[in-house]
Amino acid sequence: MSTTPAPANPKVGFVSLGCPKALVDSERILTQLRMEGYDVVSTYQDADVVVVNTCGFIDSAKAESLEVIGEAIKENGKVIVTGCMGVEEGNIRDVHPSVLAVTGPQQYEQVVSAVHEVVPPKQDHNPLIDLVPPQGVKLTPRHYAYLKISEGCNHSCSFCIIPSMRGKLVSRPVGDVLDEAQRLVKSGVKELLVISQDTSAYGVDVKYRTGFWNGAPVKTRMTELCEALSTLGVWVRLHYVYPYPHVDELIPLMAAGKILPYLDIPFQHASPKVLKSMKRPAFEDKTLARIKNWREICPDLIIRSTFIVGFPGETEEDFQYLLDWLTEAQLDRVGCFQYSPVEGAPANDLGLDIVPDDVKQDRWERFMAHQQAISSARLQLRIGREIEVLVDEVDEQGAVGRCFFDAPEIDGNVFIDNGSNLKPGDKVWCKVTDADEYDLWAEQI
Repeated sequence: MSTTPAPANPKVGFVSLGCPKALVDSERILTQLRMEGYDVVSTYQDADVVVVNTCGFIDSAKAESLEVIGEAIKENGKVIVTGCMGVEEGNIRDVHPSVLAVTGPQQYEQVVSAVHEVVPPKQDHNPLIDLVPPQGVKLTPRHYAYLKISEGCNHSCSFCIIPSMRGKLVSRPVGDVLDEAQRLVKSGVKELLVISQDTSAYGVDVKYRTGFWNGAPVKTRMTELCEALSTLGVWVRLHYVYPYPHVDELIPLMAAGKILPYLDIPFQHASPKVLKSMKRPAFEDKTLARIKNWREICPDLIIRSTFIVGFPGETEEDFQYLLDWLTEAQLDRVGCFQYSPVEGAPANDLGLDIVPDDVKQDRWERFMAHQQAISSARLQLRIGREIEVLVDEVDEQGAVGRCFFDAPEIDGNVFIDNGSNLKPGDKVWCKVTDADEYDLWAEQI
């Protein structure tokens, strides 16, 4: 039997010249490229494209930058120039007319776009496997960034093939995670989105070993990681959290304003029978009681989740149980998918009755209508309240941003009518004036 080898990741060479600020810029670009599936290589010969981050502070630094650009062109041929000397594009092109693109300092998005033009990211994104697609949901603006804390997963959910493809949980050293977070914040990031396949399992594989950051001991554990991240002075948002008992420790941190009062918990279903078929971990009948307790400690807590309808063996009784559970849980942000078999997933071999496509569609529509009513009612309660908004976009109509209960790309928006004076990355306090099923409208205070 012949197998086709997986296509290689695109490869980028990177030369960073100049001061520590330029180094931080380089790290920001490399963080984005690595997130999109690019490999960073150490030789010109191995690279598909080379990025040179230049220094233009003094003449000797400019001369060194031009020399390195020339060396990269000779050894590789495909060169993108960025950094301080990039503001003198004419001078660079006079000496090296063959450079593919020239951008100035801190122009992260333009550099990454130029790399995309020369070496496109891999397009084999599978949303059932990848948290962030290789090419990015879109090019992440500089004011927020994803912070991946681990790879792989220890669970064996019957609808999922991640463990067979990505392996078991491997937690990143806590010092490395916090160093990356600190670099991102120094480069202008205002919001860190903490992600992994199972965020609350962070550190299980290394028995919560103690690491070090800024000379102080920090355990490789979710609670201690969040405590440390809270010292960076930016929004910290948690995604893909399983409700293990120690998640209860995070709620007081949220109530104290140390991290955002936002939990993304992929419940997937509520019927005990379906959950058992799914082999979901850490889900018990006490979940509703825990949600109630969390909200008593942190009344502003926002809970987002995803669900699957039409899983093999799901009956109308199971589905109605799910709707009743939603009414009780009063979740704020919810997504729903119709079950689709994944090649190699254990669910294919459970021998359960397959739910017909028309029944899946009907249940999906009923689910969405049911949850829309809940979401709309909860957002109506926000009218008249003051919220802090992180601005994502600005045009002549005003500004579009998010408050603490909106993750980028998946949740709602806050439309600021009088926000045309703002710019992306600004944080501003607003008063909510209106709401619909998903979004809020507000005015600057």
